[in-house]
Amino acid sequence: MTKAVMSAMIRPLVEPRLPEWVEPLWFASKDEALKLAPEAEIGWFDLNETAPMAEIAQAATNLKWLNSIYAGLDFMPLGLLEERGVTVTNGVGINAITIAEYVVMLMLAHAKGYREVVRAQDRREWLTDSPGKRELAGERVLLLGLGAIGSLIKTRLEAFDMKVIPVRRSGGEGALRPGQWREKLGEFDWVILAVPSTGETRHMIGEMELAAMRPNAVLVNIARGDVVKQDDLVAALEAKTIEAALLDVTDPEPLPEDHPLWGLDNAQVTMHLSGRAQTKMFMRSADRFIENLDRWHRGEPVEPQMDLSAGY
Repeated sequence: MTKAVMSAMIRPLVEPRLPEWVEPLWFASKDEALKLAPEAEIGWFDLNETAPMAEIAQAATNLKWLNSIYAGLDFMPLGLLEERGVTVTNGVGINAITIAEYVVMLMLAHAKGYREVVRAQDRREWLTDSPGKRELAGERVLLLGLGAIGSLIKTRLEAFDMKVIPVRRSGGEGALRPGQWREKLGEFDWVILAVPSTGETRHMIGEMELAAMRPNAVLVNIARGDVVKQDDLVAALEAKTIEAALLDVTDPEPLPEDHPLWGLDNAQVTMHLSGRAQTKMFMRSADRFIENLDRWHRGEPVEPQMDLSAGY
């Protein structure tokens, strides 16, 4: 029997479908998980808070395979897991549909001034003109990150007749390489961040990059808050050197109540809700996990596997 230590959050979706060779050990708290962790060969340690997850992973000294619903696991001890030879599968793609839809919503809401429409309705005020007159069609988008989420963003925006230029390591027709995008920032109306959080991407957007953008440029961040130098972004928004920032993620999270981003008319903060705007996340994760259990038992690769040295 292979012992699998798993969060009780996913028990109803997983337990009836577990194969006979798996012995499930369920936990409902950090303390319970820490007691069970050393027995785990397979671990699904997801909790609402990330710091306890890292602690549990460190305690799982017999772990062979770690699974998670989280797409970004930069908070986990990835170096230690690599040293121990642990296979890690993450939640890449699980929330890709809803996050891509959220990006479209944010962009349309900004382009049409929809926040002002909602406020006018709250005031019972009949507007005689649209507060937003921007059209997405024909505008140019720089898309940093062409993984599961970025790929879906690209196809959805192309359906609006936008010109989407992705950045990817291999380059290719219609794409830029990682070393090329900065010099071309001034060519784009929208800059969308859909990259993983790594040492390479941390603070990839700062004062220099913001200064290179068009005055009508809109920054959209659904990646991680730390890929942007937030103080530099606030300064650019206050000076109105770019048009706006649509931020599903911030640094830190939650954003402090007195942070200037809350009060800026040209910033939208959506509290990291993009991946939560759906009801199928846990079901999709459970389905993937059960399929992976079968692959694991047959000695086949489970997926999607993280490159622990790269961090994604």
